[in-house]
Amino acid sequence: MTAVPVVIVGAGPTGLTAATLLAGYGVECLVLERRAAAYPLPRAVALDDEVHRILARLGLREEFAAISRPHRGLRLVDRSLRVLAEFPRDVTPGRHGYPQGSLFDQPELEAILRRNLGRHGSATLRGNAEVTALTQDADGVEVSVTDTVTDARDTVRAAYVLGCDGANGSTRAAIGVGMRDLGFTQRWLVVDVAAEVDLGHWEGVHQLCDPARAGTYLRVGRTRHRWEFLLAPGEAAADFRDPARLHPLVAPWTGKIPVAELAVVRVAEYTFRAQVADRWRDRRIFLLGDAAHLTPPFIGQGLGAGLRDAMNLAWKLAGVLDASLPESVLDTYEIERRQHASAMIRLAKLIGIAMTAGGRWGDLVRRVVTPRLRLVPGLQRLATDSETPALRRSALVRRPRLRRGVAGRLCPNAVLGGGLRFDDVAAGRFAIVTCTEPSAEQRAELTRRGAVVVGAPPGSELHRWLTGVRARAAVVRPDGTVLAAGRQLASLCRSLPGPPPASGV
Repeated sequence: MTAVPVVIVGAGPTGLTAATLLAGYGVECLVLERRAAAYPLPRAVALDDEVHRILARLGLREEFAAISRPHRGLRLVDRSLRVLAEFPRDVTPGRHGYPQGSLFDQPELEAILRRNLGRHGSATLRGNAEVTALTQDADGVEVSVTDTVTDARDTVRAAYVLGCDGANGSTRAAIGVGMRDLGFTQRWLVVDVAAEVDLGHWEGVHQLCDPARAGTYLRVGRTRHRWEFLLAPGEAAADFRDPARLHPLVAPWTGKIPVAELAVVRVAEYTFRAQVADRWRDRRIFLLGDAAHLTPPFIGQGLGAGLRDAMNLAWKLAGVLDASLPESVLDTYEIERRQHASAMIRLAKLIGIAMTAGGRWGDLVRRVVTPRLRLVPGLQRLATDSETPALRRSALVRRPRLRRGVAGRLCPNAVLGGGLRFDDVAAGRFAIVTCTEPSAEQRAELTRRGAVVVGAPPGSELHRWLTGVRARAAVVRPDGTVLAAGRQLASLCRSLPGPPPASGV
């Protein structure tokens, strides 16, 4: 029987990200994927700059930049493509060091994720491997695996299992977890097209506010285009594989170019849902990505939510496995991620309803109200700012009860000089960001505990960030999230999790 510390079920972006992060901490892991190769068709097409930081952490900064393009925000348009409202996004690097939004082709992303994982000797990817059973005991999990080609069966022993096998995977069913419905179900037609000709449209997301058929259009890559249309009762994707039926849907964007001259990559039906798993953990088995939550795509957070799950859990699991962190830190995974994911799902649901509901009455309201949304104080910033909600209070997020603070939010990926940013220096470790120079004793103790000190001198971005919330220092976790912030460096140093200080720091 093979034995590894961690088995990851599913080699989609979430599973590959979790495996790469764990391998970066030296944790041996085995990724089991029932398919022989990566899924070849495009699905997710967008992510924000917070998630872009995760890809950079994996070592994919340049490779992802080469396959992605910044998107310029959101336009709400009517059936004639007349712009009702526009919410632009900055395509230059912002507080996280990257454009606020990026568009990409998922098969290309999965290809670079797989290549990158292959650079880590402590991670193994095994295809044609279907997980058929999970059996837990006090010390670990036995994973029953069947080869989908030869039908050979074997068992792998793991200390922990991460279920990253999607909405229809086996992990959630194996631990008896159901999904709570948040009250949103819509059937949509998804059309992916490759076209060498430039269609000449604005490089952002177009939301079609049409009571007859709501839709979305965006240019994903140099030659890739994506349309999504709300299906009426009784309609199916097969109805639109006929070019004569498909052309009227995309003609407002393609003009006189017949569908026959476009390379149709896929015409498929997807059911958009808003659901969250009842539990995200059963003892040594965790759920991540679509196995734990499903979101409508209206704010482009589906794939990103899974990568956030992996980023949140991987460093905690690595710390538990090397005994630098107590096992209890694993309890914070669901506490922190469930509320965040639920908030983003509810926002996506709200946007979806606002853009698609109400029939002709709803269309009239949108025509009157939408062009005036930019006049509402603060709404423009809320619509274009990529910052997501702070994580919930936990043992690893020490947010003040009576004021907002920065605990639970990401530390800015500030430029530190020498071509380096905060993430380059922190490099997956705890960091103390401070306006005050630590004493020699404090610095030695922090080094002993594996933390890095990042100075925030006057005039720097980090200094402005700290003083803006009336703090002098902050403890930043390995995933870039602020654990705590305050004015006293000594007390913040003591808030680092793990073994107690060896001195009076």
